[in-house]
Amino acid sequence: MSKVKTVYRCEQCGADHSKWAGQCTDCGEWNSLLEVRLDNSTTHRAKPKVSGYAGQVSQITTLNQVSISHESRLNTGISEFDRVLGGGLVTGSVVLIGGDPGIGKSTILLQTATYMATPQRAALYVTGEESLSQVALRAQRLELDASHLKVMAETCVERICEALAQERPAVAILDSIQTLYTETIQSAPGGVSQIRESAALLTRFAKHSGTALFIVGHVTKEGALAGPRVLEHMVDCVLYFEGQSDSRYRMIRAVKNRFGAVNELGVFGMTDRGLKEVSNPSAIFLSRYDEPIAGSVVMVSREGTRPLLVEVQALVDDAHGQARRVSLGLDQNRLNMLLAVMHRHGGIQTTGQDVYVNIVGGLKITETGSDLAVLLACASSLRGKAFPQQLAVFGEVGLSGEIRPVPNGQERLKEAVKHGFEYIILPRANAPQKPIKGIKVIAVARLHEALAEALQLEQ
Repeated sequence: MSKVKTVYRCEQCGADHSKWAGQCTDCGEWNSLLEVRLDNSTTHRAKPKVSGYAGQVSQITTLNQVSISHESRLNTGISEFDRVLGGGLVTGSVVLIGGDPGIGKSTILLQTATYMATPQRAALYVTGEESLSQVALRAQRLELDASHLKVMAETCVERICEALAQERPAVAILDSIQTLYTETIQSAPGGVSQIRESAALLTRFAKHSGTALFIVGHVTKEGALAGPRVLEHMVDCVLYFEGQSDSRYRMIRAVKNRFGAVNELGVFGMTDRGLKEVSNPSAIFLSRYDEPIAGSVVMVSREGTRPLLVEVQALVDDAHGQARRVSLGLDQNRLNMLLAVMHRHGGIQTTGQDVYVNIVGGLKITETGSDLAVLLACASSLRGKAFPQQLAVFGEVGLSGEIRPVPNGQERLKEAVKHGFEYIILPRANAPQKPIKGIKVIAVARLHEALAEALQLEQ
């Protein structure tokens, strides 16, 4: 009989240790080492038919001699999904999609599979969490045409690869990676080693065969994808679902994309017939009131290649005890920094005041172009004065009080004009060279100038 070897494997990074320790020396995580018994016959990975990670024979050549093939893209049938993917699904690519339970991962992938399955183009849906009858019931509830979609209930990666090699579909959906296992590793599905090895085998198969793969990934309590971080490095595209499960709208953001823009955003509406694309997402992030409201400012943001109009709300009130700073949809530390800049260079202090900032619609803003809108909303709430409803703002605020330019200023300006805004406050470096009909452009270079111009527009 073969000798059994015992190692201690980290649940977070997958590193192996000969002895147990309280802390992993590779990733620094505490109490993450688990005992794993390995058989010598299964410690080595099964050799593929071709060598190389991408399914090609390894050879050395100069870069200018590499033949470049124009990647063909497949339409998913959902234009917002195509936008997030960079214009469509690239053949042979591997897309990892994650999100909270019940947010719509399986729903949108089942919709995509049924749209892409045609008599000329095969699509395969592999489920490891549900039975085939449950998948059929969901397709019936969503009123999807499932006459050409092929389904399979399997969790063994080797059998899945055999089925994919036999069927040769253009696209395959694997739901989910945490339920899959490979026979080369003697550990339970969902472990770090199983996830890493299963993803490596599937990625190698996709590069060799040209089949595009969608892989569903679970998330942890903190919202990160469960499993080793190397999982996100293996795949070509990583998509995250954003939004609350009880909210009407869902957003898909691309945090990694080798074939398109990073941070691209797709907006969907959840209905009883599945996810429906939102053609004008700016409309759902704007709240039109009967009269101007203090503490509300419209910001022109940019997500990926798309400009968005988003409402920023601020509430500044007297603190009863220690002052609080709360931000929803914005970075907490950046809010604290901006309030200090407004005090130093704008002459408006919030000492002894509670400051609450919220991005309407549950959107998360990570760009610095929201700085000026946040400060103007705080100043409006503190003074109790409302700005005009037809005012839009964008600009980055520096520590010395300067208003710095932001990328794609002209596209943001066009988005504000398209939605009928009459005033816009922007950095002087982003100001257009020629006047624009129908809108008054207010270009500022310092924070105190922006505050003074905005206060003159108070209603």
